[in-house]
Amino acid sequence: MTRIDDVARLAGVSTATVSRALRGLPTVSAATRRRVLAAAEQLQYAVSPSASRLAGGKTGTVAVVVPRITRWFFGTVVETVEDSLQQNGYDLLLYNLGGREQTRQRVLRTANLHKRVDAIILVATPLRAADVHALTKFDLPGVTISSGSGVPGWPCVRIDDVAAARTATRHLLDLGHTRIAHISGDPDDELAFTTHLDRRRGYQEALRAAGLRPDPSLDVESRFTIDGGTRATAELLARGEPPTAIFAACDEMAMGAISALRDAGLRVPQDVSVIGIDDHDLAGVLGLSTIAQPAADQGRLAARILLDPLGTGVTEPYPGLVPAPRAAGGAPRTPASVILPTRLVVRDSTAPPRAH
Repeated sequence: MTRIDDVARLAGVSTATVSRALRGLPTVSAATRRRVLAAAEQLQYAVSPSASRLAGGKTGTVAVVVPRITRWFFGTVVETVEDSLQQNGYDLLLYNLGGREQTRQRVLRTANLHKRVDAIILVATPLRAADVHALTKFDLPGVTISSGSGVPGWPCVRIDDVAAARTATRHLLDLGHTRIAHISGDPDDELAFTTHLDRRRGYQEALRAAGLRPDPSLDVESRFTIDGGTRATAELLARGEPPTAIFAACDEMAMGAISALRDAGLRVPQDVSVIGIDDHDLAGVLGLSTIAQPAADQGRLAARILLDPLGTGVTEPYPGLVPAPRAAGGAPRTPASVILPTRLVVRDSTAPPRAH
């Protein structure tokens, strides 16, 4: 039976080059690819993807770790990461933590992860010191997406959550609102998300810049879900005088807020304006004003950054992004952090406060 090293010997190249050539990866010159294909045809070599990968000491798989795959942001990121990986001959191994601390420890701190993949992408996965220590020992390339903490040597792709929250709150202030509530994340969430802390900070900074003091009675914590937004808004309304506007830390919470307001007989935006962050697929259908973040682009860019050190030759930068300089010997020097822009999208859920 013809093996990959037989093809490599006939073509005069390494087995890794044969693997890349037969997978159609761009790091192989046209002349070398023709020579490899001719050798494979002469020897009637049938490509085995797994054998090809193992011949180069690789698994051909990238691990992607997400807190909860059912959330819009995580699902969108995973879809674009997988598409980019597949185009470059890699498979995706998904780890869905599902809000379970035990699962997080098992995935991030055991050698099983190291043995099964060539690289790791962490999506909005906060890391404890023990996690960082374990991931560093694996000595694998990696990228974090939308994470408040990272791994030494791993670049991060994210948005500026503080700035996004400032923009959302400032939009409400510019409309004339002064009694603005905030629905934030749950500090008791098992996975200890940090995004809600940055978004609360942006909300408070915008209020202070307008000469307003943040009112704790207008700040309610809940989960990043539609139900969380519904519960938080019901709690706001139970506290007494309703706000004239609500800034929700994500679009799903904003959708829940709209539902709760309507159940209470309040009109959006005539009685209460609502804005979120994300530009969820349903935001346009529901007429929700929001801060649009490029979720798909975050996944796509993270995959591009990761694939370069894996030897695929993917170097196409995100539009407007300056490519990372090369170190001695031509090795890529990846950026420590890439912050992608957000933008205000005004729809029907925000308007000036009603005159009394």
